[in-house]
Amino acid sequence: MSFPLLTATAALPAIGAVFTAAVPAARRNAAKSLALVFSLATLALAIVVLIRFNPDGGRYQLTESHSWIKDFGVRYELGVDGIGVALVALTALLIPFIILAGWHDADPLETGNKRWRPTQGFFALILAVEAMVILSFEATDVFLFYIFFEAMLIPMYFLIGGFGDRAHEHGEEAASTQRSYAAVKFLLYNLVGGLIMLAAVIGLYVVAGNFSLTEIAEARANGTLDMATNTERWLFLGFFFAFAVKAPLWPLHTWLPNAMGEATTPVAVLITAVVDKVGTFAMLRFCLQLFPEASKWATPVILVLAVISIIYGALLAVGQRDIKRLVAYASISHFGFIILGIFAMTSQGQSGATLYMVNHGISTAALMLVAGFLISRRGSRLIADYGGVQKVAPVLAGTFLIGGLATLSLPGLAPFVSEFLVLVGTFVRYPAIGIVATLGIVLAALYTLVLYQRTMTGPVKPEVAAMPDLRARELVVVAPLIVLLIFLGVYPKPVTDIVNPAVKQTLSDVNKKDPQPEVEAAK
Repeated sequence: MSFPLLTATAALPAIGAVFTAAVPAARRNAAKSLALVFSLATLALAIVVLIRFNPDGGRYQLTESHSWIKDFGVRYELGVDGIGVALVALTALLIPFIILAGWHDADPLETGNKRWRPTQGFFALILAVEAMVILSFEATDVFLFYIFFEAMLIPMYFLIGGFGDRAHEHGEEAASTQRSYAAVKFLLYNLVGGLIMLAAVIGLYVVAGNFSLTEIAEARANGTLDMATNTERWLFLGFFFAFAVKAPLWPLHTWLPNAMGEATTPVAVLITAVVDKVGTFAMLRFCLQLFPEASKWATPVILVLAVISIIYGALLAVGQRDIKRLVAYASISHFGFIILGIFAMTSQGQSGATLYMVNHGISTAALMLVAGFLISRRGSRLIADYGGVQKVAPVLAGTFLIGGLATLSLPGLAPFVSEFLVLVGTFVRYPAIGIVATLGIVLAALYTLVLYQRTMTGPVKPEVAAMPDLRARELVVVAPLIVLLIFLGVYPKPVTDIVNPAVKQTLSDVNKKDPQPEVEAAK
């Protein structure tokens, strides 16, 4: 029996979460170091998975399959395709930076009464989320995927509600209330989506007789499983609704600005750069593969919702006074681009969407983490409280600018390639939708450059005059992300070579081919 590499990649952070939580309360630094070691070990295993994966090999590789709940046809089945392996690598890459960036975010607070916060619990919960997200990217049993898709809500709820941002304009008591509201809203939205998906999962079992993604997809392809049209559409809607909440897609997005605004900055990065990717990934893996005809039936409406997300998110980002909420609304706009690429049903669109998931994770992490370092120095999330920072902290301002330019998809930085592919892939099949979506690029330039101008340029405000520049730990967090943004912006081939074969197989699932260019006959 070969070594269960995929299980080990998910089990390692889970074991790390248990050991980190068990560290005595008086040894907070030991708990932090232990969590960091486990996250780096997980990254090492993820690199091994990436090396072992052969883009030209079978669709699902490094597979594992064991009987679990035999009477109900539930199996412990894991496997990764090119899309899944890229997102496993992204998750494992970002978690060490998240832990380092949040090194002091769960230290005890000094308020009116001295209040203790469980530092060990903070880092243990981050590792627990990592384990569940990785398993979600690896699961090829629908029921197994559903379990971890829902289970990750529990540690996320406590990370948002129990370890909120200290920089709150209305004081600690108001901050606690807002954190609780954001955590409950996050949980309720995602639980409702999950319950609807559960009904669809049960319905799928009734129709197919098992939960195996590969078996059901194969039966659909060879005609031995024929779903009634209405049945397929209802099941598709049940799955898609849950994924659209997680993604998040307009109008199911409203939990995200609250959650990102009230969470600590590393947890905000965990939400938008890691957890939300499960929703868009699942649209590719489950919606298109299990329900190809229903996916094509729903495409026009989904494309309209995606364009609304792009424009709406960007417009609200322009009007934000809060730095973290601005990044949250920008992310809603970016997820609109990802969903647009998925349902454009072209190889360029879906390759761009998958590449966008990776690049958005890196660019948002870079921008949000630098913004967090800025906020921790000033103690305020309000844009109006800053000014002239580039004169007193030039390295901080420079990295903030690069993160912002990546967010607006500047050529030469990683998100540009993915956004360009999404727009090209959309335009060749839906030119009107593609043209409207390009407005999101203009608005992104507006909210990013205005944010930089208001915080970093102009006269130095007295409150930021003594602001220190980035420290060694913070540079260790930011520098590798900046390097990756530049490298993948100039040379995205390592990622596209991995994801393109999986994209072609996904298009084959829905029986779609790229439109042929219309060439006028020579006269």
